[in-house]
Amino acid sequence: MRIAILSDFHFGYGWNTRLEKDSFDNAEEAISNSLDSDLILISGDIFDTRTPRTETWAGALRVLSKPILAENKGLKLVKTINKDLDEISRRSLSGIPVLSLHGTHERRPKEQINAIEALEKTGFLIYLHCNGIVFEKDGERVAVQGMSGVPERYAKEVLEKWNPKPIEDCYNILMLHQSIDPYVYSPLEPPSLNLSNLPKGFDLIIDGHVHTHELTKIGDTTLLLPGSTIVTQLKMEESEVPKGFYKIDLGKETKFNFIHLENNRKFFYEEIELKPDVTVRDQIEEKITRILNKEFKKLPILKLKILGKETGVIDKELREIEKKYSDKAIIYFSKELESIEMTRRVELLRNLRERKLSVEEMGLQILKKNLEDLKFSSSFDSESIFKLLSEGETEIAFNILTGQQKTLIQILE
Repeated sequence: MRIAILSDFHFGYGWNTRLEKDSFDNAEEAISNSLDSDLILISGDIFDTRTPRTETWAGALRVLSKPILAENKGLKLVKTINKDLDEISRRSLSGIPVLSLHGTHERRPKEQINAIEALEKTGFLIYLHCNGIVFEKDGERVAVQGMSGVPERYAKEVLEKWNPKPIEDCYNILMLHQSIDPYVYSPLEPPSLNLSNLPKGFDLIIDGHVHTHELTKIGDTTLLLPGSTIVTQLKMEESEVPKGFYKIDLGKETKFNFIHLENNRKFFYEEIELKPDVTVRDQIEEKITRILNKEFKKLPILKLKILGKETGVIDKELREIEKKYSDKAIIYFSKELESIEMTRRVELLRNLRERKLSVEEMGLQILKKNLEDLKFSSSFDSESIFKLLSEGETEIAFNILTGQQKTLIQILE
C-alpha cells in the first residue's frame, strides 16, 4: 500500500500580491504527483484563513477534485473509529480517499463548521478530529487516527482525554497539527506536547503545522513532519529546506521517500552586516546581484535582514531598491539595527552587571543616569525619588520631578 503525506497548503496565502497563485500551483503539483498512491493524508492548514474568500474556494476545489476523479486502486473502508459512518460521503471513497485534519488557520468556534468539515460534507475528503478510520487493500490494513489543531495550551489535555490506541493487525498512523517540543512553530504559544508525552504504540506519527520537513525516530515510532508546500514565514530555515511531500510504501519494510516540488518559487534569506566604509545601498545591491546571477522559473523571493548601526539606513532607499529589482525578484527587508542610544544603554547595563550590584542598586544607578540625560535639576535627592517609585508613590515622584511639589510630603491645601 502506498500513502502520500502532505500538509499546509495555505490556499489563499499572498492574496492580491504577486504570490497569490503559488499556494495553488504548489499544492496542485503535490496532489498530481500523489495520484499513484492508494491513500492521501493532509495534516492540516489546507486554507490560510478561517473564512476563505470565494476565489480561494474555487482554486482549492479545483485542486482537491483530482483525487476523487482518479481511479480507486482497490482500497476499501473496513471500519470507523469513534466516527459516524453516515458522515462519510460515497463520493470521497469513489477515487483516492483523502483524510484531513483542520489546522490552526481553519479553527473556528464550536457552533460553526470549519472549512475542512465543509469539504467533508461535499464529498471532497474525510475529516478527522479525535476519531479515525481503517482501510484495507490486498489483506494489508492501515488505521489512521487524527486530532485536528487545538490551542497549544490544551493539546496535551485534549490528547490525553481522547487517548487514542493502536488498532490490532494494522499499520497504525496518528495525525496531529501541533507544536511538539522541540519542533515549535512559534515561541509566542509554547507547546504542551513534547516527544515524551506522545501516545505510545503507533508505527507513525505525522505532525503538520511546522513548515520544515523532518523524519526521525522516537523509540519504535517514526515521527514525520511533512512541512508546508509553500513558503509563508520567510524564515532562514525555509530557505535551507526544500518544499515537497512524502510517499511511504508499506510492506515488510516501510520505505519513506521525500518528493521535491520542482516548480516551487525559490526563496533566499540573507543577513547583511553593514560595513562602515561602504554605502548601505552598495552593500545591499551587491548581495542582490550575487543572488540573481542565474535564471529562475519564477521570480525568486529575497528576504534581506539588515544588521548593524542605525545610522545610514533610510527606508526611502530600501523602497527604491525594491522597485529597481521588481522585475527580477520579490524583495522583503527587515532591520535589526542598533541605535546609538540603545548601544549606550546596553553598555550601562553591562557595566552595572560587572560591578555585581544588587537589583536595587542597579535600578538606582539607571534612574540617576536617566535623570542626568533628561537634564533634571539635581536639587532633589535621587535616592528618595527611587524609594518613592519602588513603593508605588509615582504621583508624588512625578510632582517633585516636575516642580509641582517641593518636599517629600504632599502639601495639603
